Amino acid sequence: MSNIPETGRTPRVQIRLVIIQILVFSLLGTLGARLWYLQVRNGDEYAKEASGNHVQQVVSPAVRGSILDARGVPLADNETRLVVSASRTDLMKMEDDGEAVLTKLAGVLGMKPREVQEKVRLCDAKTPQPCWNGSPYQPIPITDEATPKQALQIRERAEDFPGITAEPQAVRRYAAPGEANTAQVLGYLSPVTDEEIKKAEKTDSPYLRSDQVGRSGLERTYDKELRGKAGVTRYEVDNLGRVIGEAEGDEAQPGANVVTSIDARVQRVAEYELNEAMKTARGEFDRNTGENYKADSGAVVVMEARTGRVVAMASNPTYDPNAWVGGISGKDYAELTGKNSNYPLLNRAIQGQAAPGSIFKVIPTTAAVNAGYSFEGPYDCSASYSIGGQVFKNFESKGYGPISLGRALEVSCDTVFYRLSHEEWKKDGGAKPHKDTNDWFYKTAHQFGLGKETGIDLPNEVTGRVPDRQWKQEYWKANKDAWCRTGKKDGDYAEKIAYENCLEGNRMRAGDSVNYSIGQGDTLVTPIQMATIYAAISNGGTLYNPTVGKAIVSADGKRVQEIEPKSHGRLPMTKKTRDAIDGALEGVATRGTAAWRFQGWPQDEIAMHAKTGTAEVYGKQTTSWFATYTKDYTVVMTISQGGTGSGASGPAVRKIYNALYGVSEDGKVDKKKALLYTPQKDLPEIKADGSIASPKIKPYDPKDEQATGEGEQPGSPDNPAATTTPPPAGNRNTRRREARRGRGRRST
Repeated sequence: MSNIPETGRTPRVQIRLVIIQILVFSLLGTLGARLWYLQVRNGDEYAKEASGNHVQQVVSPAVRGSILDARGVPLADNETRLVVSASRTDLMKMEDDGEAVLTKLAGVLGMKPREVQEKVRLCDAKTPQPCWNGSPYQPIPITDEATPKQALQIRERAEDFPGITAEPQAVRRYAAPGEANTAQVLGYLSPVTDEEIKKAEKTDSPYLRSDQVGRSGLERTYDKELRGKAGVTRYEVDNLGRVIGEAEGDEAQPGANVVTSIDARVQRVAEYELNEAMKTARGEFDRNTGENYKADSGAVVVMEARTGRVVAMASNPTYDPNAWVGGISGKDYAELTGKNSNYPLLNRAIQGQAAPGSIFKVIPTTAAVNAGYSFEGPYDCSASYSIGGQVFKNFESKGYGPISLGRALEVSCDTVFYRLSHEEWKKDGGAKPHKDTNDWFYKTAHQFGLGKETGIDLPNEVTGRVPDRQWKQEYWKANKDAWCRTGKKDGDYAEKIAYENCLEGNRMRAGDSVNYSIGQGDTLVTPIQMATIYAAISNGGTLYNPTVGKAIVSADGKRVQEIEPKSHGRLPMTKKTRDAIDGALEGVATRGTAAWRFQGWPQDEIAMHAKTGTAEVYGKQTTSWFATYTKDYTVVMTISQGGTGSGASGPAVRKIYNALYGVSEDGKVDKKKALLYTPQKDLPEIKADGSIASPKIKPYDPKDEQATGEGEQPGSPDNPAATTTPPPAGNRNTRRREARRGRGRRST
């Protein structure tokens, strides 16, 4: 045994014990400080986050506001449908995750089990549509087309369908009052995307996953106002997702109603007459191509000349916006967007671009006067005009001798404008322009508002094109390589053009200028642009932003926000020039190219002004244009590959005016038969309960000269197209086919 005393080790042990104690106390101190930081310093923040982890919210969608015509007739509203929904929370409590219940439900609804099961699965990056993109804690809709019999089966056999409900809910409806479709103006809805939710989360109008949002038309422009605010009920849940209590909730706030300047009666007339004009054109023989006109698309705009408010806007081909309600099928989507569809989703009134032909001539007329040429002339209207061996002919090679600019508009003399444009081209230096060119004819077009949007309150408006020197240069840069690659000096027509463009496609040639002067060549305009211009000539020179929205009315009717007309400039002409052009356009309707279409018109009571246009398009048949105005309205119609302006569009425009003013075939005016003898100024009546009074309306009958557009209320047996009751039950695709047959979904 060792004789070393134990006291020799004591100091070492004590030191070690002290060190261990210090470490232990340090750790305890650190943990205590951290605990204080979490529970005291940041306690409220973490408590809030922890609470949020155990609170789930169920959304009650707000009732979307209605879109009404100028008299209060619903164009888009909501109808009550029987909606069958499933509670995913209840289904997940079952041993088989509710598969047996969903299979039985499919049998009752006449659906495939797989189709029902796909409806209730949650969307993620790996799950294809269909799937549920909303909260898993709120009822997931299976169908919004249940019959009363199906709903009764589900409710009476509740023990067989745990977690399944069948209740009436509000669903979007596009009413087509009086058969006025108004599809491209109204637009359609579809579910919100994750990207949209993220983008709007910090705005004053965030999206919820259950929201439907406007994708086009007024539904998109006024989506924020129409959408309202969804109600949210918050539930406390445990870590297994089971509801253990209810927290606070917010009630849903219905969306506001949008009153438009559209008159459903005039809208129906415009749609019908455009469609009839296109059908008639297809029966006409085109001598240039040796076949009948194709008349493949068209548009018409009816506008208040003094305000820019749109009374009617039709685009053809069209479609039934109800196809989007409840989710569009893949087959229907392909029909609306495929190569053979001719793209009915396009609103050709604001998105259709074409050379304007002779309705453009009011612009070079103004340009010539501003450049110093006399309106009275005289100017030689010869049968043709030659430039460097190239002959530019007058329409049908007619000559009228020395005439004024006014007479040149009346008879649509091309050669007068050829000469004026060629002279200005030479003054600007021709193919080698001066440093500071006047470019009167191009500058004036920009001043008329061409080459840019009109500012209409509809999405995706296109700008058209003014092919001035700047555009020529930019276009040449963008296409030079392709032209040089395909162009051939001795090739076919297209190859020769490509060869020339490769060498000097950025130069403004004499031929470019003379073609431009009559609305041909590379010039592109939209119907809404030309309607805005002709409305400005009518009202004295003010270019208004076209508007469809007229007022926003809160759901309770207590707040009314009127949408006032706005101007984006004035026409670049003096009052003297405006009056001279106005007189010439009246001459077009009384003794010029449109006179044969306005025979018997009550000119002394309602002065008519017009301009015809027939635009040639390379590789296609001619485009028909007809631009008109009175002191109250402007009507512009165009038909692609439809023939001449007065020939194809003229009769339809005349009939629209007949309906507006109550003019009979023999030229007598009966204001009682007029749909809208003067523009609608007042807003519709708002009732004490906030609802908006809806007048009577019936479908347009072109054969009924006594028709005033008045008749039974929407929803009556005389107007099934505007019924407020749910549509007949059955398969959605079957009902849609029936609707298409009844309303001509893509009628042309």
